[in-house]
Amino acid sequence: MTALVAPAQVKARVLIAADHLATRTGLRLALGDAAECSEAGDAESAVAAAVRSQPDVCVVDFDPPVRAIRAAAEIASKVPRAAVVVMTRELDEEEFIAAVRAGAIGYLLEGVDPARLPDVIRSVMRGEAAVPRALVPRLIEELRGRDRRRRHLDLYERQPVSLTGREWEVVELLRKGLSTRAIAELLGISAVTVRRHISAVDGKLGVQTRAELLRLLATNGNEVGR
Repeated sequence: MTALVAPAQVKARVLIAADHLATRTGLRLALGDAAECSEAGDAESAVAAAVRSQPDVCVVDFDPPVRAIRAAAEIASKVPRAAVVVMTRELDEEEFIAAVRAGAIGYLLEGVDPARLPDVIRSVMRGEAAVPRALVPRLIEELRGRDRRRRHLDLYERQPVSLTGREWEVVELLRKGLSTRAIAELLGISAVTVRRHISAVDGKLGVQTRAELLRLLATNGNEVGR
């Protein structure tokens, strides 16, 4: 994405893409005279509007968050000049990393101070990231490549399955009998994120339930390398 010069007096062209009219209206009012806003109420029309109008910034807020991330990825791919900001109801480390990988330069809580929004928009137009301080360490970890390390799960009579570093950590803790909540607390992530990792592992192993996963791991599942 090419950074744009955005002095305070220059109006940004902002596409606000959100499910709810109240959200779109609130963001538009918060930006006030700092932006010329257009709106989209669903992911498909958001991508089409971004391609058509070539905005400076796209603010994406869809529920569930995976829809926002998919829309962000498509917009970032088709409109690389636009700075994409994903908004979310609650901070989630893995969701944040997914948004960054999708091409977003910003990740903000829906409850962000409206008075800050014009400055946020100008900063992302300059190519600066808009990231909550609490997530900066996770971003640094990602940039260092720690979570990109993959480990392979060797399953008897099957091809080894590749797991991310975090998925492997969750699997190991499941083996030790920890609950979702206990795993979340130990790893410093949300219970929703733990369930997402378990679901991803289930899909890779072709099982439907946690009980099936645990039975499979009890008779299979040695680490065979990275």
